[in-house]
Amino acid sequence: MKGGTSQSAAPIPQTSAATDPTGQGRRRHSKGRRFRVVIDPAKTSSPWWIPVASAVAALVFCGLLIAASGLNPFAVYAAMFQGAFGTAYGLGETWVKAIPLLLCGIGVALAYRIAFWNIGAEGQFLAGAIGATAVSIYLPHLPGPAYIPLMFAAGALAGALWGVVPGVLRVYLRVNELISSLMLNYIAALLLDDFVFGPWKDPMGFNFPGTPMFTPDEQLMTFGGSRVHLGLVFALAATLIYGLVLGYTRWGYELRVLGASPEVARYGGISIGRTILVVALFSGALSGIAGMAEVSGVAHRLMYGISPGYGYTAIIVAWIARLHPVGLVVASLFFGGIIVGGYAVQTMGLPASMSLMIQGAILLFLIGGEMISRLRIVMEEPEGHRISSGDGVAALDKGGDGAWG
Repeated sequence: MKGGTSQSAAPIPQTSAATDPTGQGRRRHSKGRRFRVVIDPAKTSSPWWIPVASAVAALVFCGLLIAASGLNPFAVYAAMFQGAFGTAYGLGETWVKAIPLLLCGIGVALAYRIAFWNIGAEGQFLAGAIGATAVSIYLPHLPGPAYIPLMFAAGALAGALWGVVPGVLRVYLRVNELISSLMLNYIAALLLDDFVFGPWKDPMGFNFPGTPMFTPDEQLMTFGGSRVHLGLVFALAATLIYGLVLGYTRWGYELRVLGASPEVARYGGISIGRTILVVALFSGALSGIAGMAEVSGVAHRLMYGISPGYGYTAIIVAWIARLHPVGLVVASLFFGGIIVGGYAVQTMGLPASMSLMIQGAILLFLIGGEMISRLRIVMEEPEGHRISSGDGVAALDKGGDGAWG
């Protein structure tokens, strides 16, 4: 306008696939955008296939290590499978290893349902083994049929008392249960060593660190001439009760609510402290029963090294099973097979401890898979820039973010 001080704004040219087939206009328009990877705080669970994919990736990784040692990984895995599941004896031994894994796995799964991170199943297992053995040591003249029920009760009680300590520390002193339950594992292991090297040591055992052998009345019955014992019934019964309680009872509903949102649980009148203590008791009791079943059904004595790490492996079992009852059974069998298969490959020049390598790799890949599933790609715009919705991206205010995920 002549003599005016203002001018009309020039229209902004619009680009489209028809007017700009090369896409140069769109690339100029998106200049300055940045992408970054963040953890989505709203995503608390991952797809069901993440644990399966993580386990497969771990087996592939371990296969590469086996190949680097000069062996055929397919032949090694085939030998492990044959040793664990290919014969009646191997399958029985796999179940023997799966029994403590399943009982301890249910215990930690119950605790994880309410985000009570109990990693003390190993110590609770050992406490249960000590409690059951105490019945044999200090009550030698009971009627025969009384021993198994009393050893069962003593193992469960010892495990429960060992398991509730982190719960009490968490509720009343705000002590992190990860630290307290882990420390109690070492205390239980040293306490067991003190007994088997000291007052409970068998004087006729050729200096072997263990108690005298249990009498037949103190041993769990076995099935079909195998080493599979009555502990299998305990484990399957516990799995069934766990599934029914969580799915069909009011208390199970309260546990699910507390695990999903403590604030909602508190608003709904659920006593969080009391629930944590009760869950800690039951969680420890289940691991204690596993310890009782091991000394009474397999070793028939308390001895040094009674556990190869069942309580720690149970954490992986619960995690890979996604805390599901059926998944716990399958995962326990899977890891029991890995342990037994590790013994089978010793004839190929590999140590039995290879099973520990596989377990560790599965845990590592499982944690990694869970973390990756929570990541999302975020697109950031330059400050003060706004994109038209015609570009296929929502308009952003100054300093805003757009997320793809």
